[in-house]
Amino acid sequence: MRIYVYIYMYIHTHTHTHTHLFIYFILNFYLSTNYSMFSVYGQSTDNNDGSKIVAGHAYVAKDAQTDSSTTDTGVESEVEGVEQEDLPSQPPPPEDTFSCYTKCMCNVSVLTAEEQAEQRRLVEEAEEQYQDAIKMINSTNRRSQKKELYDRLLKVAEMGHAKAMEKVAYAMLFGDYLPQSIPQAKEIFEKLALEGSPKAQTALGFLYAAGLGVNSSQAKALVYYTFGALGGNLVAHMILGYRYWGGVGVPQSCESALTHYRLVANHVASDVSLTGGSAVQRIRLLDEVENPGSSSGMLEEDLIQYYQFLAEKGDVQAQVGLGQLHLHGGRGVEQNHQRAYEYFNQAANAGNTHAMAFLGKMYSEGSEYVPQNNDTALHYFKKAADLGNPVGQSGLGMAYLYGRGVPVNYDLALKYFQKAAEQGWVDGQLQLGTMYYNGIGVKRDYKQALKFFNLASQAGHILAFYNLAQMHATGTGVMRSCHTAVELFKNVCERGRWSERLMAAYGSFKEGDMDSALLQYLLLAEQGYEVAQSNVAFILDQSESIFNENESYPRALLHWTRAAAQGYTVARIKLGDYHFYGYGTDVDYETAVIHYRLASEQQHSAQAMFNLGYMHEKGLGIKQDIHLAKRFYDMAAEASPDAQVPVFLALCKLGLIYAQQYLQDLNLKELLSQVDLDQLLGPEWDLYLMTVIALLLGTVIAYRQRQHQAIPRAPPVPPRPPAQPEQPAGEPEEQ
Repeated sequence: MRIYVYIYMYIHTHTHTHTHLFIYFILNFYLSTNYSMFSVYGQSTDNNDGSKIVAGHAYVAKDAQTDSSTTDTGVESEVEGVEQEDLPSQPPPPEDTFSCYTKCMCNVSVLTAEEQAEQRRLVEEAEEQYQDAIKMINSTNRRSQKKELYDRLLKVAEMGHAKAMEKVAYAMLFGDYLPQSIPQAKEIFEKLALEGSPKAQTALGFLYAAGLGVNSSQAKALVYYTFGALGGNLVAHMILGYRYWGGVGVPQSCESALTHYRLVANHVASDVSLTGGSAVQRIRLLDEVENPGSSSGMLEEDLIQYYQFLAEKGDVQAQVGLGQLHLHGGRGVEQNHQRAYEYFNQAANAGNTHAMAFLGKMYSEGSEYVPQNNDTALHYFKKAADLGNPVGQSGLGMAYLYGRGVPVNYDLALKYFQKAAEQGWVDGQLQLGTMYYNGIGVKRDYKQALKFFNLASQAGHILAFYNLAQMHATGTGVMRSCHTAVELFKNVCERGRWSERLMAAYGSFKEGDMDSALLQYLLLAEQGYEVAQSNVAFILDQSESIFNENESYPRALLHWTRAAAQGYTVARIKLGDYHFYGYGTDVDYETAVIHYRLASEQQHSAQAMFNLGYMHEKGLGIKQDIHLAKRFYDMAAEASPDAQVPVFLALCKLGLIYAQQYLQDLNLKELLSQVDLDQLLGPEWDLYLMTVIALLLGTVIAYRQRQHQAIPRAPPVPPRPPAQPEQPAGEPEEQ
């Protein structure tokens, strides 16, 4: 690592872009040759040796830990700046790191024994204070208390503790519990980068890529990202994977993207537990603002309280639903295994089979609140499976597959997985695919494995995506496709623990802290999250950012472009709008037409069709054609009911234009040719006309509603008396 520090010091003092690019390509060559020797999790040099490649063991975190040696041994580097990155259970730094801390704190070349002992005591004290602060940060949800704890962490950072400095620097960068200060964060990152911190190097790459506190330099950003990746930082690998996939600042290379994404996906897959981990919530700010009535996937506090009220009253479905919500987290509810256990236990006591099965999953996996216990897990799985519950059947299959509390029995495992899969349970489908892929208890059959992995992926199972990616990457059972493999691995990578920052950024946005939200979304956008790219563009589009107005539109245009390249329809329409109005670029009607046409043909957007109709009507960037304009207007009305009113107004205006052209072609041509509606009524005559038509339409609707209210209503029909019971045979009817 020392040679990397020397190179870093060189690029830090030299500002030639060509020099940065030269160094970057040398580092990248080393990176590609170095990582090609790694035994990547699930990868095999022999495509036919299925047992070396995928799946079943990825389902249990402890079975995949052998792969962690391929990159940074501390998985804490996964989540940049999110509290859970430094878990209390992590071991303290080894003793040989004391010398590194001592160098950070003292420049004296020779220390006496007493001074060395004092330095060691200070380092131990700093480490103890750091671990205590992290434990308390991870155990509380109160913002005021976290602010106090970050103040304590700041004091630990001032003692030279590297991890505390990293946490503090990210907190200052994003404004998390500390006042936002990009210059101070940059200064700390530069100090840490000189000591070889991969997190700090990745952060500096982000600052140079976004032009935050420094002049934007993609060349420097690439060098820093490469340093971070060489140090094992998974976020740096993810950023480089996205850049190679999209050709952002580097030549597009699917194979290079595959190398980086697969390495990150290996770690994400190894962290997936039996309970599935926490959910990833992706909220588009544009949709929430423009359609306030639409559901963003977040549960309102009142609704959660209502479900809690039902659960307390004994509603079993509410208990199971709240249990699953707290087990996985998401939709505005934090993951809480204690609450999940309590709700599942109540529902299981009432006889609910789903609750029994989920209790089995919790005991099988184990957590801080629920201790791992195979016997208890097996008890709940059997109770649920005997009643036909697919979750319990899948749990029993896992027990027999891996010998958890019972002897290994592949036949019984296959039987229970088949029963669960027949009921559509995703875990059963996944494990059936694993058994067919590896030939466990059945004859190896890649076609069957592909079938079940595809079924599980349709339900969104992360390991199904991972296994499909491995098959496409190695050409096992399918034609090798680098492009498909990269897209699948990218999907897996985006479900890593760093995705928690999506909710942190959304929380900052809801609190009105636009700068913090923007910076957090910017980092996620660098990692390739399309929803983050569109959210960055949306915030910049509102001119509510740390950038000045001259920078906002060009930056927004860049992120709309990246989001559109990933298939977001609204982003494609926004690109057309930016070129139509000249936001962040020159007015270019031809380019606007191209973007509108792409959105119309590929995503069938009604808005794009309407815009194309208008441009055909006016002859902007395309030949004027009234008939094509009407055709696009009609298509827009068919594509979306919401477009029918504006299309009606546009067609009324189009009818007048057509009538004018028709009269000009008659004998009155010479007279009417002198009539220019723009000169007669003004350049905005069409807008005036549409306004008048809209007012007339509103008047007619209001008149008809008033008429409808004035119609006298018939008195309500009295309820019919209950039907008389049939009289027994032989009894006379009453007269």
